[in-house]
Amino acid sequence: MTNKFKIINDPVHGFISLPHEILFDVIEHPYFQRLRRISQTGLLNLIFPGATHTRFHHALGAMHLMFTALETLKLKGVEITKEEEKGAMLAILLHDIGHGPFSHALESMLMDDWHHEKLSLLLMQEMNTQFGGQLSLAIEMFQGRYHRKFFNQLISSQLDVDRLDYLKRDSFYTGVAEGNVNTQRIISMMNVAGDELVIDAKGIYSIENFLTARMFMYWQVYYHKTAAIAEFLLVKILSRAKQLVSDGATLPASENLSYFLKRSPDQSATAEDLQRFTELDDNDVIQAIKFWTKSKDVVLAYLCNAVIERKFPKTIISSQPFEEQFIAEKMRKTEAKYGEGAGQELVSQLTRQLLPYNSGQQPICLRQRDGSTVRLDESENQILSSFINQPNTKYILSFPRNLD
Repeated sequence: MTNKFKIINDPVHGFISLPHEILFDVIEHPYFQRLRRISQTGLLNLIFPGATHTRFHHALGAMHLMFTALETLKLKGVEITKEEEKGAMLAILLHDIGHGPFSHALESMLMDDWHHEKLSLLLMQEMNTQFGGQLSLAIEMFQGRYHRKFFNQLISSQLDVDRLDYLKRDSFYTGVAEGNVNTQRIISMMNVAGDELVIDAKGIYSIENFLTARMFMYWQVYYHKTAAIAEFLLVKILSRAKQLVSDGATLPASENLSYFLKRSPDQSATAEDLQRFTELDDNDVIQAIKFWTKSKDVVLAYLCNAVIERKFPKTIISSQPFEEQFIAEKMRKTEAKYGEGAGQELVSQLTRQLLPYNSGQQPICLRQRDGSTVRLDESENQILSSFINQPNTKYILSFPRNLD
């Protein structure tokens, strides 16, 4: 008999326990094991060399924080059954199961408008069939259909265990200390009021620190101008490859990646699409990019070499959109060097927008000593919350180096 009550040594949270056998079985499933080969942060390791962690790491960490949060709520008198605990842990464990190669960057390129959450749900339903319905409650919680709302809020909200793990984990692996939130302190302040997740009022500054840490991580790491262009290059590479294949070109790639390069964009998803998607990972894409560095197509070869050799285009970041005349001049010089049409492909203005805290959508609420609740941004003790609920936009212009 296999001992399924494993203990996993995690560099971020320490020892992670598996209190239910079904958790072990799900982790062993090929769909979940694929996450070992899906980067958590795309090509961020080209900017922050330590950022080589995977979706597999993150899913386990989020599951551990879910267990910790549920144990905290139980100690505060919230009744949670073993089945509910199991369902919540399964839901957060599988919340990223639908991520494709390099996560968000190539999401729309491979399966068009199929967001990873939609794919996650489809894969969870498929696994539920295989496990004889043991994931039914997890799926209800994941979709927000379970009658006790706080379970879904722990899975997906402005203060969920998903965010708590990825901020702390990404901070650890990138070495960017600003994202190192105190997850234990925040979880210890969690409570439930009217079946909604709330925070004990004395934890207000830990929550504000969490929100600002997330804001700093986005601008310093996820939306770093070089990280933005690296992600954009991946999208451009796959887009160019799909266009060339549709025009009749033959590009070397793995069987599954070739399948998606040929797939019609308006084609409804099939069982074969889903099966092939679960066999794709970062390795398929990197292997193809290495092949395409020698492509006869000048633009594709340029884009692929930029990634493989880390010779990124030049980038300029601004808080205002760039003038059309300035962009047109960069395009003209690019076409003079790389040929007609290259300007449209190799000169791009990207936008990155962040709303640090959305006070109008599922706001974080504080539980006062008398049992009443107040919104975080309306608390008389808040310092920052009312100032970080406005969107901030940055513009990044990308163009080839050495144009002059």
